[in-house]
Amino acid sequence: MPYDQQDLFQNSSSEVPSTLSANSTFEIQVEGKTLHTTPVFEAYWHFAAKRQDIFFRRLEGANDPKLCDDPILTAHRFTNAYRASDRVSQYLLRHVIWNTQEDWTNEDYFFRTLLFKIFNKIETWEALERELGRISWKTFSFASADALLSARQSDGEANYSAAYIMPSAGSVFGFKSKHANHLKLLEWMMEEQFPHQLSVCRNMREAFELLLSAPSIGPFLAYQFATDLNYGPLTCFSEMEFVKAGPGALDGVSKCFASSEGVSAESIIAHMAEHQSTYFDKFEIDFPDLWGRPLQLIDCQNLFCEISKYSRVAFPSIEGRSGRTRIKQKFAPAGRLPQPFYPPDWGLNDQIANGVLSH
Repeated sequence: MPYDQQDLFQNSSSEVPSTLSANSTFEIQVEGKTLHTTPVFEAYWHFAAKRQDIFFRRLEGANDPKLCDDPILTAHRFTNAYRASDRVSQYLLRHVIWNTQEDWTNEDYFFRTLLFKIFNKIETWEALERELGRISWKTFSFASADALLSARQSDGEANYSAAYIMPSAGSVFGFKSKHANHLKLLEWMMEEQFPHQLSVCRNMREAFELLLSAPSIGPFLAYQFATDLNYGPLTCFSEMEFVKAGPGALDGVSKCFASSEGVSAESIIAHMAEHQSTYFDKFEIDFPDLWGRPLQLIDCQNLFCEISKYSRVAFPSIEGRSGRTRIKQKFAPAGRLPQPFYPPDWGLNDQIANGVLSH
């Protein structure tokens, strides 16, 4: 049951780490349990707003390296506040799923989406389409794709994105190359009629559990893939139905709270999504949402991952779970962003097409 705003915040009288100021911490209630925040908790909300503001400024044509007054955000690369706004997600939406040049079947939607997301790299997808033609389940050739990916690997080309690690699945399918195992994994899913099984799932949790049943796919990937497939026409689940915290989000949660013992990361993520307006008001933040769409569970999950990176520089004394101390990727603005496109059932594309770029 939602809490009133007065119940969410309490003055913290508990002892806090010596590296923090007691005035910058307070208590919140999640599922009836009291959690003590750290300064990273407030930074989470400021980060979300500033990163979203950068997104809108780039849509409007800003190309100044100093896109905001936060030196960490202008120096390092972070994902957007909304997952679907990220470059790879936008490519998936426009060029892989909602490509109106072809009449795709349900099998094609599933196959194309997961083939793209397994590698999660635009250059790999474009190389496959350039050499193999329009990718569909009916015309796909394992041998041709394997040969192309092997040649790219021999030439020193990276087939996989560094965004997350795909388990090799070698113990299941027996190939020496990682990509061959993953191509066979996808063929196995098609033979097991995953597209049809997905289309009759009643909610996001069932979709997650279906994908989790595939060999070598763990909880984090199953949730990410369920989210990507939900961008297409096979399912139409609310992004507020279900969430699964990944390793980065777990690290972010551990930095936002002095302790979260007894409360699941998923409950905390749900709390953040449900009470986002209250927190933005408390910290006097004008959050530029996505044309009226508030942050969803997947976005709040991702923001925990991003704040775990941000705090390595902003709050180096708060170590979290991972022990990492640097942000590797640097940010370099690449000019005006193209007009974004979102799943049609979100109801945002007409506003965008009509030039409503302001928030």
